[in-house]
Amino acid sequence: SEVGAENQAHLWLRGGFPRAYLSGNSAAWTRWMENFSRTFLERDIPQLASRLAPQALGRFWRMLAHFHGQTWNGAELARSMDVSPTAVNHYRDLLVGTFMVRSLPPWYENLGKRLVKSPKVYFRDSGVLHYLLGVHDSKSLFTHPRYGASWEGFALEQMLLRFGQREAYFYSTQRGAELDLLLLRAGKRWGFEFKCSDAPRTSKSMHVTKKDLRLEHLWVVYPGKRMYPLSDDITAIPLKDVGELNLH
Repeated sequence: SEVGAENQAHLWLRGGFPRAYLSGNSAAWTRWMENFSRTFLERDIPQLASRLAPQALGRFWRMLAHFHGQTWNGAELARSMDVSPTAVNHYRDLLVGTFMVRSLPPWYENLGKRLVKSPKVYFRDSGVLHYLLGVHDSKSLFTHPRYGASWEGFALEQMLLRFGQREAYFYSTQRGAELDLLLLRAGKRWGFEFKCSDAPRTSKSMHVTKKDLRLEHLWVVYPGKRMYPLSDDITAIPLKDVGELNLH
């Protein structure tokens, strides 16, 4: 609503910090991000956790960028950094508390299924994510292994800005059924999948999840231009149009 749907791709690439978004070119954007990250690690974090070395958190921050959109695995990150799981949990909580990272909780109930019960972690600002991944322009974004995960995180944040952060979850079973975002609103369950595709299609997982969770509707959010039905109660919708949804 602030930059206009026609600037969606630019907002996704550069992120939502005004000085970053308004940078005249990629070099200016990179300089701003460098200064921002340095200030965050060397000035802001020591005010919150005086005993934490900025270098350690910076290393964790950069490493976590490669796990963006994945289920939290503290043991793997701890091994990679040669620190304790308690330490990486502390690092994560600091980044969540400073609004750099989102920890999206899993939805689970007695469904008779083996469910994933660890949160998923996302960078809340796509520009910060791209800077830490070394992505500086659209071409490098489109060819990056985290391209799909980047879109997922960007679209997720836009959804939560629109509909609020309360009662928001993801859903995943050990057998592979997944849902990127589950919103509970007005006693109903609404599902969202984020697909960075020109023409998304349904999958077996979508149908299984829709049945498991008794979804009112499942929306497949993609960066296209038109809304169209994929099946009964499953619809592809451009991200620019989600503001028109009424979840009641």
